[in-house]
Amino acid sequence: MTNGHDRGKKLNDRRLAARLLRYLWPHKWSITLAGTLTILNAPLASAGPLLTKAAIDLFLVPDPARPPSGYVLWLKQGADWAGFAGRHRGLLFIAILFLLNNIAYAATQYFQNVITENTGQKAIHDVRHEIFSHLQKVPISFYDRNPVGQLMSRLTTDVNALSEMFNSGMVTILGHGVMALYIAAWMFRINESLAIISFAIFFSMMVFMACFRRITRPAFRRLRHRMSAINGFLQEHLTGMSVVQLFNREQKEMQRFECINTEYWESSATVTLWNAVFYSAIEVLSLIGVGLILWFGGGQVFSRIISMGSLVAFIQLAQSFYDPVVEISSRYHVLQSALASSERIFMLLDEPVAVSPENPLCSSPVHGRIEFRNVWFAYQDSDWVLKNVSFIVEPGEKVAFVGRTGSGKTTITNLLLRFYEIQHGQILLDGIDIRQIHPEELRSHFAIVPQEIFLFSGDIISNICLRNQSISENKMRMAAHQARLDEFVSKMESGYKSEIFEQGAGLSVGQKQLVGFARALALDRSILILDEATSSIDVQTEVQIRDVINTTMAGRTALVVAHRLSTVRTVDKILVMQKGEIREEGNHRSLMAQRGIYWKLCQLQFGLDPKAIAVESMRDD
Repeated sequence: MTNGHDRGKKLNDRRLAARLLRYLWPHKWSITLAGTLTILNAPLASAGPLLTKAAIDLFLVPDPARPPSGYVLWLKQGADWAGFAGRHRGLLFIAILFLLNNIAYAATQYFQNVITENTGQKAIHDVRHEIFSHLQKVPISFYDRNPVGQLMSRLTTDVNALSEMFNSGMVTILGHGVMALYIAAWMFRINESLAIISFAIFFSMMVFMACFRRITRPAFRRLRHRMSAINGFLQEHLTGMSVVQLFNREQKEMQRFECINTEYWESSATVTLWNAVFYSAIEVLSLIGVGLILWFGGGQVFSRIISMGSLVAFIQLAQSFYDPVVEISSRYHVLQSALASSERIFMLLDEPVAVSPENPLCSSPVHGRIEFRNVWFAYQDSDWVLKNVSFIVEPGEKVAFVGRTGSGKTTITNLLLRFYEIQHGQILLDGIDIRQIHPEELRSHFAIVPQEIFLFSGDIISNICLRNQSISENKMRMAAHQARLDEFVSKMESGYKSEIFEQGAGLSVGQKQLVGFARALALDRSILILDEATSSIDVQTEVQIRDVINTTMAGRTALVVAHRLSTVRTVDKILVMQKGEIREEGNHRSLMAQRGIYWKLCQLQFGLDPKAIAVESMRDD
C-alpha cells in the first residue's frame, strides 16, 4: 500500500510476537490444555532412546562390570516380575514397552495437534474479523489511495500466511520446545561432556538462525509486496475487462502483467534459494554435532567411561534435541512469511479510523436543516476544492447544485456524510456540528441515490433492503413499484427473488439506477441526496421518476446534484458552483433572468438562443 504502509517503520519481531499473542489470549484455556499435553509428550518422546539404552546394556551388550542402576534396574526387575526373564524375552519386554510408548505418544500428539490447530484457526478468525471491522471504520479517503486488490491481499494472502504459522509454527514451538528441555536434562544426566558438545552445536545453530533471519527478512517482505501487486493488478483489470477488450489493450496489459508476474517469480525463487541454503546449513550443523558425539563418545566407550547403550541413547537424544531447530528450519519460510505479513496487517490495523466524538450528541428527530458555514476543503494539501462555502438548506427545501465538472458539487454531499473531514469551517445539521454526531447516527438520517449504483451478489430484495430487518416486504415492494421496477422485474424468472451477480451483471445501467431509487425510497429517511441520479435513465422514465420523487419528498429535505438541468427546474433553490465557490443562487426563473453562469449552462445544454430563453422560462413556470 502507499502513504505510510510500505514506507512505514517496520515493527520489530518482539512487538510483532506480542501483538500476535494478543489474538491467542482469549483462547488461553485451550492453549493451556495443549501445553499440558505437550508436557506429557516430552517424557514419551524421550522414552525411545532410554529404552534403547536399556535393551543394549541389559540384553545385547551387557557389561558384568557395570551392574544396572536407576531406571535400567527398574526395567530389569519389571521384566523379571512380568515373566520376561532371559535376554531374548527381555528384548521382547522392551519391544512391547516401546510399542506402547509410541501408541501413547501418537495419541497425545493427535489431540495436541487438533487442539492447537483449532485454536490457531479461531485466532485467525478473530484476525479476519478485526481487519474487516477496521476497514469499515477507516475514512473513505483511505480507499482513495489504497487499491482494493492490495487490501484483498491483506485479508487473503497475508492472513493465510498467519494461519499457516499458527497451525504449524505453534505445534513446533510448543511441542519441540518442551521436549528439548526434557531431553537436555537427560543428556546432562547421561554424560555432561557430551551434553556440552551438543549445546555448543545448538548455540551455533541459534546464532546462524539469528544472522540469517536479518539477511532474509527483506526478501520475504519483497515477496509479499509482489503478491500484493499481482492481486491489485488482477482485481483492477478483471473488473475493467470490457475496457481492455474495447480498446484492444490485451497484448499491452499482458506485457504489464508479465513484468509483474516475473518480479514475483524472481522474488519467490530468491526466497526458495534462501530456504534451501538455510535448511541445508542447519542439517549440516546437526550432523557435525552427531559426528562429534560419536567421536568423543566412542573414545569414552573404549575407556569404559560410559556404556555402549549410553552412547547409542545419547546419539538418539542429541538428534531429538536438534529436531526442534531442524523442524523450525524446515518451516522457516512459513515463519518469515508470517512475520512479513503481520507487519503489513498491523500497519493496516494501525490506520486511523474516522474520528468519533467522545460525547456524541443525538440529532433525532431530524428536521433537516443543513448549514455550511465558511467551509474550506481540499483532498490534498492546499489544493482547495471548496473555498469559503456557505449556504443554508431549510427543512423540507429542495436545493440543487449545478456547475461544471470539478466545481465541487459532489464534494458537498461527501462532506455532509462525513466521508471526508473539512479543514476549516462548520457543517451543521439542525444546528449541531456534524463532528459532534456519531457517523453512524449521522448517516442514518440520509438516503442517497448515487450516479453509479453498486449492487451486491444476491437477489433484488436484498439489494433494495440491504438486509435491513426494519424494512418489511410490503414496504419494499411499494418502494419498488414507485421506482418503476415492476416492469422489468416481472419479466425475470423469479421476480424480486431473482439472483443478481457481482456488480449487477446482466442488468442495464438504467435498471441498476432504478434499484438505487427503490433502495432510497424503502429507507424512507429524513434527507434525500440525488447525485446525478437520473443520468442513466431514459427521458420517459426520468419524467416518471421525477413525479415519484416530488411526491415522496414532500416535507423532506432534498439535495440534488445534477448536470442535466432539466431535473432541477422545479426545485426551490439552485446553487451554481464554479471553482469551489458558490457564484449564483436562486430558482430557475430568477437565474435565467440574471443571464449569468446558469443562463450560459442552459444555452449550452438546451441550445437556447437569447430570444427563446424568456419563452423557456415561462414554460417552466
